[in-house]
Amino acid sequence: MTLTLAKLGEAELLRRLACFAPPGQLADDTCTLAADTRQLLVNTDVLVEDIHFSDRTTSPEDVGWRAVATNLSDLAASGAIAVDGITVALVAPGNTHWSWVEDLYRGINEALSCFGGILLGGDCSAGSQRLISVTALGRVGPLRLHRADACPGDWLVTSGAHGLSRLGLALLQGDPALDENETLTVGLRDLAISRHQRPIPRLDALNTLLDQKPKDMPWRAAGTDSSDGLLAAVQALCSSSHCGAQLTREWLPKSTDWPSGSRWDEWCLNGGEDFELVLSLPPAWAQRWIDHQPGSHRIGSITGDSNAIVWSDTRRPVAAAGFDHFGSSLNDA
Repeated sequence: MTLTLAKLGEAELLRRLACFAPPGQLADDTCTLAADTRQLLVNTDVLVEDIHFSDRTTSPEDVGWRAVATNLSDLAASGAIAVDGITVALVAPGNTHWSWVEDLYRGINEALSCFGGILLGGDCSAGSQRLISVTALGRVGPLRLHRADACPGDWLVTSGAHGLSRLGLALLQGDPALDENETLTVGLRDLAISRHQRPIPRLDALNTLLDQKPKDMPWRAAGTDSSDGLLAAVQALCSSSHCGAQLTREWLPKSTDWPSGSRWDEWCLNGGEDFELVLSLPPAWAQRWIDHQPGSHRIGSITGDSNAIVWSDTRRPVAAAGFDHFGSSLNDA
């Protein structure tokens, strides 16, 4: 007999979920965080079935991993050096199998084991569609990254290649946009699927950034992550800082064996869900970070032309087509 949430009941569901948290952690409606002199960062992200995941493309373990990684990516992009933990709100139909929920929380615990933090608490409810909302809490280090702190003359840099998650989704969906005759290496295919199903919050790249700041330089940098696409991240920095940017085509952060062509450049710029850091840094700091952070790239420079994002060779605007939570067709449906 298949055990569903309706058959299991709320009390038994909560009892079973308590196994994924420290003993006694889920016994009350609130939790207590230890006193800490560092500022507390809080972030919430929602993953909705058929928008952010589906059974066609993502196992429940991978859904759990992604739910954690997307939140921790935002913490990293804000300067968090420690993760206290997360709360999880789960909505699911009553006919959802318990095994799906169990595997979801296994994925959550796997990510927490890799990146830090514990399951602090949460809530469960019946609903017509599966939804996972995670709130993450972390502690700020010496650099509080804001989008509004970019300055003309800064270098624009990013922690890794872009477009991989979009390619992974296309491969998992059998997207007709991929030509049957398209030559993609096995390594690129495997990497793309991995980056879509199990993104990595770049806490490591943040630590390198902190380690490599020149001693005589103030703690001033701007940052965000590329959850909605590389270009969307640059736009967010420019809009918040009342600046512009020049991007260099030859510096687009592409993975090894990435094909050439307009569609592939588009996926690199606007594919979304790569969860890399995108930073605006003084040149000396940026160079040291690039020298010490594997896979990092310079992609351009910040200018004084407010909200004008152009190619460095032609000065023509860079086209935007990033993820729109209320209008994009880039989803897992």
